[in-house]
Formats: sequence, C-alpha cells, structure tokens
Amino acid sequence: MSAPERIPAGSVTAVDLLTRGELTVRGQIREASNAVLYCTIAYEEQSAACVYKPVAGERPLWDFPDGTLARREVAAYEVSEALGWGLVPPTVLRDGPYGEGMVQLWVETGDAAGEQAGAGAELLALVEGDEPGDGWKAIGYAQVEEGRTALLVHADDARLRRLAVLDAVINNADRKGGHLLAGHDGQLFGIDHGVTFNVADKLRTLLWGWAGEKLPDEAVTALAALREALAEGEPLAERLGELLTAAEVDAVRERVAALLAAGRHPVPSGEWPAIPWPPV
Repeated sequence: MSAPERIPAGSVTAVDLLTRGELTVRGQIREASNAVLYCTIAYEEQSAACVYKPVAGERPLWDFPDGTLARREVAAYEVSEALGWGLVPPTVLRDGPYGEGMVQLWVETGDAAGEQAGAGAELLALVEGDEPGDGWKAIGYAQVEEGRTALLVHADDARLRRLAVLDAVINNADRKGGHLLAGHDGQLFGIDHGVTFNVADKLRTLLWGWAGEKLPDEAVTALAALREALAEGEPLAERLGELLTAAEVDAVRERVAALLAAGRHPVPSGEWPAIPWPPV
C-alpha cells in the first residue's frame, strides 16, 4: 500500500490531522488478530496514511478487559512522548466509520521485521553457535528447519534499548519482531501496544539482551522526568487516568519507581513466558 505525501514541516501537526481529519477506509490488514483498517486521513489540505483499529473489532482476551485495547495503544503513545524518545507513531482515540477506535500514523518502511532503512542492517537475526557476535545481544535459542536450533539475537542498538525501557514501563506483553518498524529516516518505531499496562507483571519481549545490565544515563534521566510527569494532577497523569484504570496508572508509577531504584533493565520474572510466540 502506498501512502500519501508526508505531512509538510510547519503545517498541521500529526496529532491534529489524526484527531480532526476526515478518515477514509481503503482496505483491511488481514494478518492482524483484531480488526486493523488501512486508511487515509485529510484535514486542511494535508493528508497522510494511517491505521484505524475500531474498538468494535477487538477480539476478547482473558487477561484484559473487553474494549480497552485502543485506549492502551493511545496510552503507550502518551508515555513514549513523555519519555522524549518518540518511539510510538502519533496515536489518538477518536470516532471513525466503525465507531470509536485508535488511529495511528502509518510508518513507511520496507521491512516489518525491522530492517533499518538506509542502513542495510537487520535488527533481528538467527546465528549459528552459542555467541551472538559483536554488535548483537542474545535472546535465546529458536528451532529452525529440520529440527535444528539457532541463536536468536537482536542488535545492540541504542534505539532498541530505549524501546526495551519503554516496554518495561508500559508492561508490554507482546513485543514481537514484526512490531519493530524503521522509517526512511532511520527512526525506530514500536507498534501494536494493545496488550500493555496490565497490573500483573506480563512483560514479554524479544528485547532481553540487556536484562540485568545497568540502565544508560539517558534512560535514568528520562525515567526521572517521567516520574515527575506521573505525579497526581500533572497533565500526563490526568490523560492516563482517562485511558486506564486508577490501579493501572498506579502500577505505571510503581514500575517507574522500581526501575529507578534498581538502576537496571528488568530480568524475566519466571512467572510468565518471557518471549512472545511466534517471535516475529
């Protein structure tokens, strides 16, 4: 699918466009487990491609309340913005042709598995042997053809490391390789954040390569600022209160405080499968 021209610099912001624009459904992305519609959106002579996930098309889950996935996606965007890393494409909650849903700016990229645009290097790989090699972090072993196993690795990439921190904050239960997108300018985005913000520890991700390692200074600084933004009465806290339950907002505060107290990336709890399946 080809997207319209990018939003010109200095014009209508992406959030304004997504919130106020006329939404037109162009097709359905059928590989998704929930209803995901490819759309265009236009407002004041500006247009872009976007994804629309109506609440009515959400599949019920045993561990998340019905009809809440779209709001969790928007909450993930709000937290990403508060961290200052821009890891989630602009995302809003609004009415559309099939009712209320999440609308997110489309990211143009040639490889949903995470090829870095313009860099020619992958973010995920399978390697022979027991060592990940320079520039890579080990995730675990995966079964490949003919019963063989190979070591699944991800790049030792600062962008991925930021995403690992975001996932720890939002308690992402499904960080797969297909949820990593690199735009044409090389910026990395994470998408599909519907199963996030659970009160119970459900962190399930491919980005375990830094587990137990000391958090980078930039992460500590970003988390400290996020802690302030989550204080009662602050705009971010008020916004999350509109999207999540009070217990879920408190759990975000607790996870941020725990990360800052430990000063390290989290490790798998052992109480929940640590790696999503399928991994990509």
